[in-house]
Amino acid sequence: MYILGVSCYYHDSAACLIKDGRVVAAAQEERFTRKKHDESLPVNAINYCLKFKNLTVDNLDYIVFYDKPLLKFERLLITYINTWPKGLLSFIKAMNVWLSDKLWIEQKIRKHLKYKSKIYFCEHHYSHAASAYYASNFKEAVVVTMDGVGEWETTTCGYGQDNKLVLTHSINFPHSLGLLYSALTYYLGFKVNSAEYKVMGLAPYGNPDVYYDKFKQLVEVKEDGSFVLNMKYFSYEYGLRMTNRNFDKLFGGPPRQSESALTQREKDIAAALQKITEEIVLKMVSFAKNNHPSENLCLAGGVALNCVANGRILKEGIFKNIYIQPAAGDAGGAVGAALYFYYDCLNNYKKEGVMDNIYLGPEYSDEEIKNFLEVGAKEIIGDKKVVYQKFSSQDLFKNVAQLISGDNAIGLFRGRMEFGPRALGNRSIIADARNKENWQKINLKIKFRESFRPFAPTVLEKKCNDYFDLSCPSPYMLLVAAVKNNEVPAITHVDNSARIQTISFQQNQDYYQLIEEFYKLSGCPVIINTSFNVRGEPIVESPRDAFNCFLNTDMDYLVLGNYLLSKKDNSHLVNNKESNLYLKKFKLD
Repeated sequence: MYILGVSCYYHDSAACLIKDGRVVAAAQEERFTRKKHDESLPVNAINYCLKFKNLTVDNLDYIVFYDKPLLKFERLLITYINTWPKGLLSFIKAMNVWLSDKLWIEQKIRKHLKYKSKIYFCEHHYSHAASAYYASNFKEAVVVTMDGVGEWETTTCGYGQDNKLVLTHSINFPHSLGLLYSALTYYLGFKVNSAEYKVMGLAPYGNPDVYYDKFKQLVEVKEDGSFVLNMKYFSYEYGLRMTNRNFDKLFGGPPRQSESALTQREKDIAAALQKITEEIVLKMVSFAKNNHPSENLCLAGGVALNCVANGRILKEGIFKNIYIQPAAGDAGGAVGAALYFYYDCLNNYKKEGVMDNIYLGPEYSDEEIKNFLEVGAKEIIGDKKVVYQKFSSQDLFKNVAQLISGDNAIGLFRGRMEFGPRALGNRSIIADARNKENWQKINLKIKFRESFRPFAPTVLEKKCNDYFDLSCPSPYMLLVAAVKNNEVPAITHVDNSARIQTISFQQNQDYYQLIEEFYKLSGCPVIINTSFNVRGEPIVESPRDAFNCFLNTDMDYLVLGNYLLSKKDNSHLVNNKESNLYLKKFKLD
């Protein structure tokens, strides 16, 4: 049985294909269109999923969408009526989009796919909840979802047992932890639904106590983890801004201008926001456990990507086992919608191994890569030739390990692309974590991003506890823990923490063997792992994307499958018409 899950028309649109209850392919539309957080109908992602299993639309048993547009539209209308006439401009803008696109999702899917059977719709937070519970290997678990807003719900908790998932408690719009975090993201001068993780990374530079009392005026937090926002300070219900003049007055000034210098004020506000977020999350999951006693917790929704809060849950010992959906945001809703329909609606028995890894995207063979290097690259570099070497996999790992220890930054493009927001070794930029200078080199000369942002480590799972205060695997880079070893300063954040990816042989054999080779050579089982992209662009999907990024940044080497390219050997290609593409694009602090 094949079921296609689809999410779109808000942000991070995606498609997922499940076969007999297991996820076999999934991808976000942004990777193909090169438009960050692309919200459009995921036609490229759908085509990839079908192609992966050599299917046509006639082979699909069901298509399931990740939320219920009519319920969401009802919420919009009621909200605008309740806030009238303040929301007139926002209402006009929203109605143009809804009446032209968002209300006609079923028709658009049918038209694109020429699909004639029925299309099903799953409630937004059930999609989130199912994406975590059914992807876990738990037979029963507490389930908590937290995001901006679905139809009405912004937060839910409940439980899963075997093939049944029930959400028993909820918090409704406009009261939303996700929207609180997004509102502060906006106020601090970053992009909403895109840069919340920057605020999380900025928080350790601040003192949370400076503005904490002001946050108590923004949100009333109850002992059970429920909360009420003081809407006097927010305008996202009716306006084109997230916060209003009352908010400006409370925090002593207007929102920070994007790209302007960051001051201690912004850092202190970010710290207070992170502190109150963690308090709410901890109370919420404790309440959920009291209502549905279990040693297992499943998390999903955009707030579940706050890996600092996740690390606090683990450290407090509230649950013995935690599973966080790797694509916890709206992209993962495509997975959850398909899984919910298969297990709950069709009453199939819950299986293990539903989503045992996140390498669910496209893969390019060495033959396809060679064809690009010999033919396709000419569209970028003209008649010039690309200089490259080809190795066996084992020789490649040994050579790359040597290059890492030589303080080089290396683009790593091998195997199937990761699904979700994290690069986990197949579309990554890697470097030596022992060299602190690599932090600034990669931030400013390769990623072209803000200098305060930390890098994540990948560590051999068997050696994790030697370097980090982490007692369980973290295969998806969704837990933050303290650094125990000062040997790896390039991945140690200002508060002595790191967002950790552990790697095992079972999880990703090639990436594991590469780091194992580096460990044999250097005695260090930890490397820098950051996503293969520059600021403002999606993670690379194709050899062309990777090659462009390699040419136009200060990356030293590029691995494409079993091919290795050196910047020094290809210096004659750098002065092409797209040279300095990224340097011209970004203004750095």
